[in-house]
Amino acid sequence: MLHSFTRNYNDLSTEAGFQFEFFCDCCGNGVKSTFIPSSTYKKQQNSRSFGRLASAVGRMIGGAAGDIGYALERGSDAVGNRFEGRSPEWRKEYEKAFDAAQEEVRSQFLKCPSCNKWVCSDCWNEDEELCTDCAPREAGYVAKARSEAMRRNIDQAAENAQVWKGKIENRTTVCPECGKPAGNGKFCNNCGAPLNMQKCPSCGASVAAGLKFCGECGAPLQTKTGKCPKCGYQNDADMKFCGECGTKL
Repeated sequence: MLHSFTRNYNDLSTEAGFQFEFFCDCCGNGVKSTFIPSSTYKKQQNSRSFGRLASAVGRMIGGAAGDIGYALERGSDAVGNRFEGRSPEWRKEYEKAFDAAQEEVRSQFLKCPSCNKWVCSDCWNEDEELCTDCAPREAGYVAKARSEAMRRNIDQAAENAQVWKGKIENRTTVCPECGKPAGNGKFCNNCGAPLNMQKCPSCGASVAAGLKFCGECGAPLQTKTGKCPKCGYQNDADMKFCGECGTKL
């Protein structure tokens, strides 16, 4: 007989009987066959029991009966050892039980004509008469496709989202005295000069920040342009109020 399930079953058989579990090729769900007792194992157990009983009776009455019982027990042990080694009788039972188990569970599986997989009813597309691997159900496939598209859209939106609007700058304070990077303190890390100094636009001398005139040449450090901060009109530098809108300069 050709075996329908050759790659998707689990053998649960023991010396005492036969049972198999068959699996769906798609989802892996299993169905167990009915346990079939081994007739050879039952005969073996009966033989062992009779041998032990006869041996016990022989020991009680002595003589030849004891020898007969001992021989029967030895013979039953030999038969048991042979069954433990998978005797031909046991193997015939196994093959017959395996075929019967396949016939029992066959109604629980359907064979896909496209991929030749044996699948359960949950993995069978009734409309297309194919397994769901070859012909996914439309509703489920559409829902899956929409979910995957949604994830792609979210990932793309997150990739293009601007979550920080600051400027990436490398701010390095240069010492006005030695011209080297001065660090983040109030004094230069190289020469110790104060970092809040400014240079006079006239003579180039270093002047403390906040002074209006250079202490070296007397030149003004902050010159008035006359431009109105409100309307933008260009006034004369010595005017105190804007001639266009009257704003204080």
